[in-house]
Amino acid sequence: MNTIKCPHCGTVFTINESEYSQLLAQVRSDAFEKEVHERLERETALLEEKAKNQLQESLYQKDKAIETLEHQLTDLENQQEIKLAQAIFEKDQEITDLTFKIKQFDTEKSLLIKDNERSLSEQLAKKDAQLQEMQAQIDKWQLEQENKLQSSVSAIEKERDALQNQLQLQEKEQALSLSEVKNQYEAQLKAANEQVEFYKNFKAQQSTKAIGESLEIYAETEFNKVRQIAFPNAYFEKDNQVSSRGSKGDFIYRETDENGIEILSIMFEMKNEADNTQKKHKNEDFFKELDKDRREKNCEYAVLVTMLEADNDYYNTGIVDVSHKYDKMYVVRPQFFIQLIGILRNAALNALQYKQELALMREQNIDITHFEEDLDVFKTAFAKNYNSASKNFQKAIDEIDKAIKRMEAVKAALTTSENQLRLANNKLEDVSVKKLTRKNPTMRAKFEELKDK
Repeated sequence: MNTIKCPHCGTVFTINESEYSQLLAQVRSDAFEKEVHERLERETALLEEKAKNQLQESLYQKDKAIETLEHQLTDLENQQEIKLAQAIFEKDQEITDLTFKIKQFDTEKSLLIKDNERSLSEQLAKKDAQLQEMQAQIDKWQLEQENKLQSSVSAIEKERDALQNQLQLQEKEQALSLSEVKNQYEAQLKAANEQVEFYKNFKAQQSTKAIGESLEIYAETEFNKVRQIAFPNAYFEKDNQVSSRGSKGDFIYRETDENGIEILSIMFEMKNEADNTQKKHKNEDFFKELDKDRREKNCEYAVLVTMLEADNDYYNTGIVDVSHKYDKMYVVRPQFFIQLIGILRNAALNALQYKQELALMREQNIDITHFEEDLDVFKTAFAKNYNSASKNFQKAIDEIDKAIKRMEAVKAALTTSENQLRLANNKLEDVSVKKLTRKNPTMRAKFEELKDK
């Protein structure tokens, strides 16, 4: 029986275990629903914002392509207008030239009438024939220009229709792309909602003890699904042997070949906790004990399968190698549990050949144990001799350093002596009779007497 005190009126009343569990489940459910609702709103907002950004980017790209096509269409129309204006200008120029020639013919005809009235009719007939021929040439040229103009207009219209069709096709593709993106994000949002709902129901139906055991059940179930296919000769059971420190792991994986040679061994630890736990644990809190369990149970690897620190991206990226802290240790989320066993097993199979060769050497009566002991004795003796030689070598180095310092002191003294001798020599060269007798009249007189003699 449990007692509960009302925070408002102070009344104390007693409830049984089932009512107490229902009350706790209701409190956890309300808090969890609130958290799930807030998380769902955040995820929905993020998905909508992402979809909106992608839609805007797609619209921008499509608008840019449409603008490019419109500029190309405008440039083509301008080019055709320029060509058409040029052709009309050339035609008008030719008509002007022909008109000028006709006027010249009329002038010549008038002059001929004045000069020679007798051949007037013949010349007029000839000029009329030439005039008719020129008129025919003008009509023919006009017809050719109209045909060319019509062909150019038709080509421009065809190109314009092709660009319009291409523009419509791109608009349809844009609409389909937007619809496809929208459908994809709606599907992702639906999947996220279903996952949140499943997680909500799963957590609501579990007690504190069940939360811890659920991860173990999940790992054992997942392994049994692929045991016969991927690991038929493997041992994977709960660790029921308590160590000398009073601790044990959750599962031990061992696999040997047909000769009993160990291929791979792993110590597993499963960690999970409820969302409403007041004191949150970290994965690092369990590394030290897991490493000790691995060593005491003679397992090659240690793996922590954890649901702790759910918001830590370091542990959410996949398989995390923490061997820089503890030797041969990995941290994984439950979904990478089987994959990690497969990776370690493949690596171990590559080294199996060396293990088999080692076993073969043992079968050939090679005493590896004594060899290793002898090797250790040799290593110890060698290390002792090395240390002794190293000390003597260091002493010799120290003596050499001292000798070098003494030689440097001698060198410094010799250098100082050389400088003193150089100064003395300079002073000696500077000595003269005049300088010596400058303040000694007696000696000056003696030297003068010597000079006179």
